[in-house]
Amino acid sequence: MNPSPWRIFFKATLLFVVFNLLLALFPSGQGVRWSVYNHLVPGRERLPFGENPSQAYNLSLFDVEAMFASHVVSAQPSHPEYRVFIMGDSSVWGILLRPEETLAGQLNAMHLMTADQRPVRFYNLGYPTISLTKDLLLLARARQEKPDLILWLTTLEAFPPDKQHTPLVEHNRTLLASLSAPCLPPPPIPSTDPLTALWQRTLFGRRRAWANWYRLQVYGVMWGITGIDQFYPKTYAPAKIDLAADDIFHGLHQGSDLQTALDWSLLDAGFCLAGETPIILVNEPILVSHGKNSDIRYNYFYPRWAYDQYRRILQDKAVKKQWYYLDLWHLVPAGDFTNSAVHLTPHGEALLAGQIRHALQRDFLKTR
Repeated sequence: MNPSPWRIFFKATLLFVVFNLLLALFPSGQGVRWSVYNHLVPGRERLPFGENPSQAYNLSLFDVEAMFASHVVSAQPSHPEYRVFIMGDSSVWGILLRPEETLAGQLNAMHLMTADQRPVRFYNLGYPTISLTKDLLLLARARQEKPDLILWLTTLEAFPPDKQHTPLVEHNRTLLASLSAPCLPPPPIPSTDPLTALWQRTLFGRRRAWANWYRLQVYGVMWGITGIDQFYPKTYAPAKIDLAADDIFHGLHQGSDLQTALDWSLLDAGFCLAGETPIILVNEPILVSHGKNSDIRYNYFYPRWAYDQYRRILQDKAVKKQWYYLDLWHLVPAGDFTNSAVHLTPHGEALLAGQIRHALQRDFLKTR
């Protein structure tokens, strides 16, 4: 006797409801940890980010667990190594750079060793938004991968309060709160009624996250074959050299006190999150223009008064807190920037890598 179509429909619907209810028991902030990366295909050298998936074999998503699962940092090393995690913005991630041309890639090519003959492996955990809170989210998650040292590159643009609400942060407020306590005050999390929250954790409610996770796995095949993880245009608009004749920085004018206008506590939270893991804090290189109105502004981002004050405050804070701090803001010539006042050419990255190598060999990898 053939089963009734209605009975099949009823059982299928019941199973679907039960599956969704079981799925809803797991908080959405946990993300998807299973991945083809580091198993069927190589792990990515950079965290997933991209706006042209069909050309870059990459895409942006908000699932931090899926992002880390796709990264080579989640693979089990075959031999003991000294793990250095490089945190920062798009300059660390490497806009317009091949993986081997980035700061991490060039440092890895130096084949540094510790005093006990462990190879030093650098992992690129930069992400293309300039925000200290975004850095804290990724740093808090990165601790699970057991770093030996953290290189944290930052710049003034990461400090204003209005730079802290990036899409990655806003989609991971609950996760940030769970990972960063007690180092960071709980972030404001929009209240949601229980039924809506339950619905958001069902398969239908997570459909976009699951779709992006699936696409990331599919693009992993092309990443594994080509090694391409971003779109490289033949031409691009270079960083501005001729600048506007204004001294405004995020609504602030000369004479404003950046000590109170910026959220310096986020730096303290980062060092708190690192715990016993040492941090090298780096004020990353910026383009110093010699074009029109360069007497008013260093570049598109920074009026001189704001950046000079920022450097004084950061230096004083580093001395007071006894942080290991490198101020490399003026290291790279203007000709070694690409499409932004913080994006470097391969040669610019080589200059930066050389300075960091010197600091590492002098103070962290010394022969015992």
